[in-house]
Amino acid sequence: MKFVYKLERKFGRYAVRNLSFVLICCYAVGYVLQLVDADILSWLTLNPYLILHGQVWRLVSWIVIPPEGFGFFTLLMLYFYYAIGTMLERTWGAFRYNFYIIGGILFTILGSFATMGYAYLVYGDEIRLLGAKVFFTNNMFAASWFTLFSTYYVNMSIYLAFAATFPEQVVYLMYVLPIKIKYLGIMYAVMIVYQFITFGPVGRIIIGASLLNFVVFFLLTRNYKRISPQEISRKRKFRRAVREGARGDNTVQFRGKNVITRHRCAVCGRTELDDDSLEFRFCSKCDGNYEYCSDHLYTHEHVNGNGAKDLQ
Repeated sequence: MKFVYKLERKFGRYAVRNLSFVLICCYAVGYVLQLVDADILSWLTLNPYLILHGQVWRLVSWIVIPPEGFGFFTLLMLYFYYAIGTMLERTWGAFRYNFYIIGGILFTILGSFATMGYAYLVYGDEIRLLGAKVFFTNNMFAASWFTLFSTYYVNMSIYLAFAATFPEQVVYLMYVLPIKIKYLGIMYAVMIVYQFITFGPVGRIIIGASLLNFVVFFLLTRNYKRISPQEISRKRKFRRAVREGARGDNTVQFRGKNVITRHRCAVCGRTELDDDSLEFRFCSKCDGNYEYCSDHLYTHEHVNGNGAKDLQ
């Protein structure tokens, strides 16, 4: 957490405001390019081989590639992601939301280079036979890997972050069925785990790299003091003190149940459960926490430091 605080103090002023809207504008550009000429997108994919050979714009241009085809349902999903992304930005602050999204983008870029490393490791003989340029650009089998790198799973990580931050938030599925966001988050997580298991090695790299920001961000911002041995011991002592207090003098039988009262007269033992009109006060002249009802506040014997009683 201190690491994130330090970064925010140093670079917070450079955070991009309303980043969700910026991402949606990038998708809009991608959809327009797709309508004009779908082949243009092949010049924008996250292909690490071409990046290392001068086409450095691909480090950024892949962000405009739409995560899915255009349609009415896509518009609804983009609006949904804009809404939850904006809420996260308002809750976390612009810098932390930028840190989260940019982290997902950087991990995805690293994942593309890891995919190229995997190709050299597994298909080394074929790469030497065809040549690296042919294998990574003209070979449909390998070139198709890098078309899979998009912001789809980065968007999924936004939803998972929202579910982890607002688990009790209620959304209306298809604008009709109310459901808590944590249940949709669990459903998303199960779907991602299923895809991770069933997809091949490259698919696993894409999923793992894109969602690594979710794991790293919540590990960095987690309050580990809550699970420290000292904090656990303190909570255990507090619960024990509460249980002992429940067995103390302030526990009375009321309607067949043990009830802990807030007030109890040190003289007559009456509580607020006996009479709603009773008023209770602590005596400033008694040594200790002695509370008296209105009938005995001025007529009781004061208790001194030795436990002896002095007359009023």
